[in-house]
Amino acid sequence: MSAAPASPMLFDPRRLLLIAGPCSLENEGICRAVAGVLAELRRECPELNLVFKGSFDKANRTSLAGERGTGLEAGLELLAQVKREHGFPVLTDVHETAQMARVAEVCDVIQIPAFLCRQTDLLLSAAATGRVVNVKKGQFLSPPEMAHVTAKLREGGAREVWQTERGTTFGYQNLVVDMRAFPIMARNGYPTVFDATHAVQLPGAGGGRSSGQREFVPTLALAALAAGADGLFVETHPDPDRAISDGPNMIPLAELPALVRRCLAIWRAARA
Repeated sequence: MSAAPASPMLFDPRRLLLIAGPCSLENEGICRAVAGVLAELRRECPELNLVFKGSFDKANRTSLAGERGTGLEAGLELLAQVKREHGFPVLTDVHETAQMARVAEVCDVIQIPAFLCRQTDLLLSAAATGRVVNVKKGQFLSPPEMAHVTAKLREGGAREVWQTERGTTFGYQNLVVDMRAFPIMARNGYPTVFDATHAVQLPGAGGGRSSGQREFVPTLALAALAAGADGLFVETHPDPDRAISDGPNMIPLAELPALVRRCLAIWRAARA
């Protein structure tokens, strides 16, 4: 696999990194609605460094009854459309090495899902693309163990690495966020991102699907920025209760701008 041409670093410490978009790409209407709100936020808040995200395949559904999404080619076309129309860098998650080269043709950021963060071949394949790699910390890992994950990417030649905290398994069907994770993971030398919406997920608690507590997203997002997180990952949807995946933990699109403004205020204060 040939690496993408070298380009400037996407992460900018002078701006708050915000990875935002729907959980599943779903369809053109959803993507355009979300991208439109993000474009307005970008105009209003120049301190934001926005990346549009969306998944083409929810490959780890709780049950076979769960919808998986658009599929590879249709999903990449939706991401390419958002990129053309708004100029956003785009991110999607990859579950198999065979998908890597095709995804790298479109996406600026390749995301390694939390459940797969120790899969060496997947990490090395992502590193070899030359794209930014955002790797999520597995729910089963302690923050110090991410040093080994990021080392695989570094030794694999990754040009730029981000590491994302998304909560740790806490008993059955629950997650907890240890705010010490951000200064601990920062020792690895890479930006730390907080996945504010998956952190409030209640895995498998929805009767054959995951549930969630979106009312706690603002609390945790603000706390993470105060604790030193360099960026946020937030999934949003015009009508989360009708989304095909992760509705209970997604932020309603109409509520996103106010949340982002609050987050920017804390981010500024933490760096004063």
